[in-house]
Amino acid sequence: MPIRVEIDVFSGRPNPVVELDDDEAAELLDRVAPARRLDVEEGGPPPPTLGYRGIIVDQMETGRDELPSRLRVIDGRAFGRGLAHEVRDPGVEEALLDPDGPFARAQEELEIDELLPRVTDLRLELLELEWWRRWPWWDDIFTLWPATCPCGPIYEPGWWNVPSRQPYNNCYNYATNHRTDTFAQPGRAAGAQYASLSCGAVRPAAIADELIDAPGADNDCPSNGHLVALVVAPGWDYHWYRKGADGWWSHKPGGTAVTNLDNAGKLISDPRNADRGPYTDWCTFMVVMHGHIKIS
Repeated sequence: MPIRVEIDVFSGRPNPVVELDDDEAAELLDRVAPARRLDVEEGGPPPPTLGYRGIIVDQMETGRDELPSRLRVIDGRAFGRGLAHEVRDPGVEEALLDPDGPFARAQEELEIDELLPRVTDLRLELLELEWWRRWPWWDDIFTLWPATCPCGPIYEPGWWNVPSRQPYNNCYNYATNHRTDTFAQPGRAAGAQYASLSCGAVRPAAIADELIDAPGADNDCPSNGHLVALVVAPGWDYHWYRKGADGWWSHKPGGTAVTNLDNAGKLISDPRNADRGPYTDWCTFMVVMHGHIKIS
């Protein structure tokens, strides 16, 4: 009964994943078993924001019938297809994220000694805000309507937010409007993938994929192609936004759903002043020429 457990925290990089053995899997499924159904007013799963979004439990083979094949656990709650419950053990996240827990066996390149404390901090920040339980704040999202961008891609989240596409395409896929189902990485197709998580490394990797650096774009729509923006959580991860035909910006945090709201639940008129959570380094605007790029 193997089970994959994933910390949903990155947007560009693949999330850290560990596979549990049979005994660990059985114990975990006992701990996340439904204890009480949540009422509608208690809210749903966290929105597709930047930062920590919970633990994903994937039953790869036949598992517990009372649980969906894939579920998200956050703040003592479990969400999945047909599931919105409190879990039997509300401390299950702390156990999974403990430095002596199963993620300590994850890939060495994740630098787990630095990863887990950072994830814990992001988790606490999310839970202290408590805003995600009543997402979105519709009264707070309105701002001045931007000018349209005729060459920009149409905002159609429903196309991306389906099981056959959503988990396999990240912020870079979405920003470039190019589906690969490979969680595309800047520079990988050109054999020039970034070597560090900084503006100075990710930007030339994207240029190798034929994106055009446009630091002076100042949020203005290009006459050809569409505008994207690169930001970085230093030493941690990168993230991309894209400007659509309606003039608003949207993005896809990792394998979660496409959204046109920032971490504060507001529409994004300019990613430079949006709430970007831990992605504090502004890098650059870039232009995607339709049909010219190659990503993988």
